[in-house]
Order: sequence, then structure tokens, then C-alpha cells
Amino acid sequence: MAKSVFNVRVYYEDTDFSGNVYHAAFVQFMERARTEYLRQLGIHHSELVRDGLFFVVRRLDVTYLAPAHIDDELVVVSHVKDLTGVRMVLEQSIFRVQDQITRGEVEVVLVGPDGKPKRLPTDIRLRMAGSGTHH
Repeated sequence: MAKSVFNVRVYYEDTDFSGNVYHAAFVQFMERARTEYLRQLGIHHSELVRDGLFFVVRRLDVTYLAPAHIDDELVVVSHVKDLTGVRMVLEQSIFRVQDQITRGEVEVVLVGPDGKPKRLPTDIRLRMAGSGTHH
């Protein structure tokens, strides 16, 4: 799976006083898309939690190119850009129709209950590696 596509509609609660989507809502859209991407790869947060593992965001870079508005239908496209033993970098783009309105890059790390990075289990790394670029 090279890319994952996640559809989202903008609701009133996603907007600010100006009628545009509030900047943090774009981050929420990207988070949901990442969760669904992992789910498509057979990686479920609930199973990781049972094993005492959690993905945490280490770095997030978002560029806002154009506003989105209430009732817009958006598409979040995600793919793995880089993958190492302990981290995954995803590129994510948000589109309205065919116009890219937001682009982002997020680095996530798998940690244990002590908050320290853990190596990605082999089965998870292989699923992720099959979905994009890796090292």
C-alpha cells in the first residue's frame, strides 16, 4: 500500500470565528488519517496499548496553503517517507477537490510505559516498510 486516502467533512466545530477551519483541526484530520493508515496496515492502537506500547509524535511540521470552510469535503493522503528501527516519518497532504490546501510531515516514535523509545516490532516494521520508502 503506497498511499492511504482518508475522507473528512468539515463541520461547524472545526471552524473558528472567521468561518475558516481552525489550524488545530487540520492536525486532528491528519491524526485521524494516520490512525486509519495504520489500521489499513493491520496495526491497531488498542493492540499496542495491551503490549504497553504507544506511538507518540516527536516532530510535526505543517504548512497551510489555503483555507478550508464548513461543509468542505477534504481528502487526507498519507504515505511513509522514512522508516528506521524506532521511528516513522509520514508525509500527509490535505486536498479540497484537487487543490492541495495543507501539507505536513510527522515523525512518530514507538515508546514503552517508561516513555523511552522502543524498536518497532519486526512485523510492524515490515508492514510499514511495504507501504513506502524505508532505510
